[in-house]
Amino acid sequence: MPKALTPRPPTGRDGRSTQRVAVVIPAKDESERIAATVRSARAIPHVDLVLVVDDGSDDDTQHVAREAGAVVVRHSHNRGKAAAMETGAAVVAMRDADGRAPRLLLFIDGDLGDTAVNTAPLVGPVREGLADVAIALLPAQKGAGGRGIVVGASRRAIHNLTGWSPTQPLSGMRCLTREAFEAATPLARGWGVETGMTIDLLRAGYTAVEVPCDLRHRPSSNDLKGQIHRASQYRDVLFAVNARRVRRAVSAVGRVTNRTE
Repeated sequence: MPKALTPRPPTGRDGRSTQRVAVVIPAKDESERIAATVRSARAIPHVDLVLVVDDGSDDDTQHVAREAGAVVVRHSHNRGKAAAMETGAAVVAMRDADGRAPRLLLFIDGDLGDTAVNTAPLVGPVREGLADVAIALLPAQKGAGGRGIVVGASRRAIHNLTGWSPTQPLSGMRCLTREAFEAATPLARGWGVETGMTIDLLRAGYTAVEVPCDLRHRPSSNDLKGQIHRASQYRDVLFAVNARRVRRAVSAVGRVTNRTE
């Protein structure tokens, strides 16, 4: 059985974990789906905080999310998913009570709608100490375009740098410990955030698992907009990977230099 690197917090008198979970939802222009996503996320066991980070939306995302029961913070302009995740984690940390274990962080997409509750299986492996990060495996999404080029590039890079070959390396639905999240910061920018996070955590000795989750979201199609989106993904994944390759090379040179001095 895998084992998490993050120490487990003390259990209650009955021997069960008392650790709570915060759902963090980075969102931009999701007013049509965010209410259903928030309501569904609030039904996940052990969740006592649902936080929406409105990343500079032009619509009513923040108001709809708040009315659905979420705590909402807003970026005045679009800063990207990584920045929204970091803002969300920081706000959760401010709400963690002194003397209690930090909440686990469950990051989900704002367009999951009623299926958001189905990210619940991600919590168990992390809460029980089997993994530091649990990543959702999604079923095939109806209407999805693309030929797997970006996914393949991310998977190969992660394997080359860590030895692990994830099935869905770009999955944004992830539950992780506070310690693991902080070990992965600063996050890779843009669409490279998941690839960069996975590489950084595995190379630092943290344990990752993939967990099937029956989720439905709005997939990118094969039209021009979808192709532009995938091109941006490819660019950002390569940037994140190359930055980590350079970092590894510099670290290796440093170790050689220290041995020869």
